[in-house]
Amino acid sequence: MPDFLLEIGTDEIPARMIQDASQELQKRVEELLNKNSLSYKEVVRTETPRRLALIASGIPTTQPDVQEQLTGPATKVAYKDGQPTPAAHAFAKKAGVDVSKLQTVTTPKGEYLTASVINKGKPAAQLLAELLPKEIASIYWSKNMYWRAGKPERFVRPVRWIVAMLDGEVVPLEFAGIKAGKQSRGHRILGPEQVSIPSPSQYVEVMQGAHVTAKTPDREYRIRKALDAATRTIQGARWREDAELLKTVVNLTEWPSAILGGFDKQYLSLPEEVLVTVMRDHQKYFAVEDADHKLAPYFLAVLNTDGDPDGLIRHGNERVLRARFNDARFFWDTDQKIPLRNRVEMLKAVTFQKDLGSYTAKAERIAMLAEKLCAVLTKSGLKVDAAAVQQAASLAKTDLTAELVKEFTELQGIVGGLYARAQGLPEAVATAIYDQYKPGSTEDSAPRTLEGAMLSIADKADSIAGMFALGLVPSGSKDPFALRRQANGIVKTIVEHKLPLNLSQLMADARAGYRGSEAEKKFTLSGDAYAEAIRNFFRERLEFYLRDVLGVAYDVVNATLAASADDVVDAVARASAVAKVRPSADFESISVAFKRMKNILRQAAEKKIKVAEPFNPSALKDQEEKTLATAVPQVAKKVKELSASRQYEPALLEISRLRPAVDAFFDKVMVMVDDEELRSHRLGLLQTLVNEFSSIADFSEIVTQ
Repeated sequence: MPDFLLEIGTDEIPARMIQDASQELQKRVEELLNKNSLSYKEVVRTETPRRLALIASGIPTTQPDVQEQLTGPATKVAYKDGQPTPAAHAFAKKAGVDVSKLQTVTTPKGEYLTASVINKGKPAAQLLAELLPKEIASIYWSKNMYWRAGKPERFVRPVRWIVAMLDGEVVPLEFAGIKAGKQSRGHRILGPEQVSIPSPSQYVEVMQGAHVTAKTPDREYRIRKALDAATRTIQGARWREDAELLKTVVNLTEWPSAILGGFDKQYLSLPEEVLVTVMRDHQKYFAVEDADHKLAPYFLAVLNTDGDPDGLIRHGNERVLRARFNDARFFWDTDQKIPLRNRVEMLKAVTFQKDLGSYTAKAERIAMLAEKLCAVLTKSGLKVDAAAVQQAASLAKTDLTAELVKEFTELQGIVGGLYARAQGLPEAVATAIYDQYKPGSTEDSAPRTLEGAMLSIADKADSIAGMFALGLVPSGSKDPFALRRQANGIVKTIVEHKLPLNLSQLMADARAGYRGSEAEKKFTLSGDAYAEAIRNFFRERLEFYLRDVLGVAYDVVNATLAASADDVVDAVARASAVAKVRPSADFESISVAFKRMKNILRQAAEKKIKVAEPFNPSALKDQEEKTLATAVPQVAKKVKELSASRQYEPALLEISRLRPAVDAFFDKVMVMVDDEELRSHRLGLLQTLVNEFSSIADFSEIVTQ
């Protein structure tokens, strides 16, 4: 079976967009092939800054034929006096068969004409030519463009060529006025203008000969080897691993190499964070460290060319970096002339959000919320410097007025922490300010101190509360204020510091911070609607954390959060315990029984059948139900004692010990008997079981065989 190659050649695509677009193209092609019964062995994608490409191997040349049974008019309409009517002839013509070949079929509605039709499969090349242009046009880009006057197509960058081949034959598709062919293009500087592709299986090899390393893993390998080789020229040095930067330079190059440059040691007097940010975020350079892991006066630049034999590129990069470092040093020295304390007043002129007011108002709300959080921690026995948190909250946003942050926005918060330390403020204050935006992602670390955690949570909770109250709730892929990321940060921080915070109370307190403000007059979501939206939002975030970060099975997550989702630390502990005991036969049997109990109780509620609450054990008749009724309070007492100290695994094992009594009950006892009084007490026993033992997890959510 032939292989299919598709390559879309463009002007340089922004590095941050390449991977997602390539994955989407692969997904779209796979779905297209599956939908049209074109089987394939695998679809392998490749991508560079100038091309998105994929190879689908083992595609059939044509679709398989499909036999279809068509149903026509009723026989009483199709025949008159034993002769076919115009209706029968019309149906035969539609089916492509002689009228004498029509058959009849009996249905519940009567007897109808039927015909067996074989739909011939279309050639794969024809289908791909017809359907792929629409898939190419549908690729999502956060920003795209028109480039042909008066033409409708949009793409991230102008499309310059297309290669579409089924083995050695061109698939005649067309997009944006470009007709597909066999001609690709090599590296913009090193490669030939035109590269002929003999077949899809030779694509990667031919492009390599044109100085294009098509596969992303291969380019990453080349870059790592080049960085290693360049760093070895300095004894004891090594380049600093940076996954995000590596991903970026991989998507900026087609034929990568690396060079080593240096800078004056005098710049090492600046904070390392400033130097690394300038190198990484502004110049895409890798930092170099010495044997003691301290920053060394060198950098590594990844080039999209075959090296720098004359050193001209190195000199140019060193000159640019020197200028950037001089700017950073100037801004650092200039900012020190105005202490953070004196910048508080300046925040009145800095807008947080057009409807939520200035950063001065936000700082006041953060301080008020942080004070409440510190009180909760202190009451629970945790030692937190509440005074330091208050001082950090008042100064946390002042670095937004600093020239260094205006120039290097990535350093927001970090600069504030560095300035606080340089200006002699307490270390607890400086560290809290430095860590206030942590964690930036699920991979990022939480704030290092409790003071930093309080500031971080209060800041994020204030933003979420204000945006939700304005009705700016994230939906689908739209989350312009990164509220999901901030909520993820709150969850992660609570978990890692094991904080005794209740999410509903936290967000109610955050919402209360806006009470009486001008912002509140613009709110569209309040009361129960606000609380419900917040509750659902954080449940989703906690579900994400348990499932995607901790790797807990989805049904265990559902069971855990169905019981409660407000206490994050408690939910994590319960989910962990359920995951551990889930494989046991006793626990699975109990889960099945709870499903049955809830179904019975649900049906009783639907039929408005009385449930005795509390039930009377003496009203029960059979030995099996009496045994279960006796066991329930004994086990419930032990479960409550263990749960109080979060010993959930032994608590679940206690519940599992009810299995023999529960099994015997369902084997011998009929719940829905005619005796109304007896039935109500049996239902009451089941209701008590569900109520007593669902505080850890809703066992009915566990998927069982």
